[in-house]
Amino acid sequence: MTDQIKEPEMSLKTWMALVGLTLSTFIFNTSEFIPIALLTDIGRDFGLTEAKAGMLISVYAWVVMILSMPLMLMTSKMEMRKLLLGVVAVFTSFQVMSYLSTSFGMLMVSRIGVACAHSIFWSIVSIIAVRIVPESHKPIALSMIVTGSSIAMILGLPLGRVIGLSVGWRMTFLSIGAVALVVFLYLFTLLPKVPSGGGMTAHDLPTMLKNKILIGIFITTAAFATGYYTAYSYIEPFLQQVGNMTENQITLTLMLFGGAGIIGSMLFSKYFPKYRFKFINVTLLGLIGGVVLLLPSAFSVPVTIAVCTIIGMSATAFNVAMQSEIITDTPQSQTSVAMSIFSGIFNFGIGTGALIGGLVCSHLSISFIGIAGGLIVLLALLYWQLIVVKRSLRQAQ
Repeated sequence: MTDQIKEPEMSLKTWMALVGLTLSTFIFNTSEFIPIALLTDIGRDFGLTEAKAGMLISVYAWVVMILSMPLMLMTSKMEMRKLLLGVVAVFTSFQVMSYLSTSFGMLMVSRIGVACAHSIFWSIVSIIAVRIVPESHKPIALSMIVTGSSIAMILGLPLGRVIGLSVGWRMTFLSIGAVALVVFLYLFTLLPKVPSGGGMTAHDLPTMLKNKILIGIFITTAAFATGYYTAYSYIEPFLQQVGNMTENQITLTLMLFGGAGIIGSMLFSKYFPKYRFKFINVTLLGLIGGVVLLLPSAFSVPVTIAVCTIIGMSATAFNVAMQSEIITDTPQSQTSVAMSIFSGIFNFGIGTGALIGGLVCSHLSISFIGIAGGLIVLLALLYWQLIVVKRSLRQAQ
């Protein structure tokens, strides 16, 4: 009879390091979306329409989409603890620049700087999380990273908006910078060294892109993000105009998106390791059902809130599952660059989905954003099930 090798338990220091990474995702996600909550005030301060001030959001997404892979190629050989600390330091500096901005151009430059930090951060934070924990704790580590993003939607955005409305939008950016500085010091104290994995160059890209499973993940992600943001980008006016919700009800519903995300990440850590492909299928089906039901559910506020909860839970669970798939299906030396491509593709989906949703609103009706988004996510499900899963099962044989 042979003794089973017991998986080592996580130390308190490792748990605390994971908490630090969770806090960092909270502050990065809060920063990414905070201009949405402050757009009117920023536009008024600089004498701009909301549409022109909205370029802060568009340019940010474009920078992340374009620069994620080049920046990661440039830094992929750096030790990851040092790289993460450098990224958080850059992030903090540009938040201070946002606070000091005296013109819209200066604010735009500061947001571009934050977007560059974002590009690298989201390429490495999940990798660092799974590398500092024992094998059996990797799903928990990934779910904690996603939980940080969900908490940002629940607390970060409303709190940032309250600060902006009370003492001005500049103080919101300064507050984010102050919290980021605390996170930097926390990680500096507790985060262990994490080897780069060897790094890769542009010459290695063709080899990585021959990984058909990885390409399938990227295509599925692009279709998912496009479909999801076709609906989600216009969820606030939909809830107001079609769902006839009050401002407070809309705020509650949007906060529940984040709360549902935490549930989605918990379900991932519990079920994904055992039911890998089935779990992803369920998340895609949940998202399709949720967005398609937006219109039929609009007759009742409680039903609409329930549907939005399903959407938020499914979207978050799918997102973290795809990150896990990339980490699993990519050699360690290529993981950070693969994650940077994932981040760029996701931001492509955000922009494309917002564009398609806008066309639906302009040429059809805002009532149909869920149906349009659901059809696109259906394509993601069909491609995933008929192409990627079959390809993966063949490789495993």
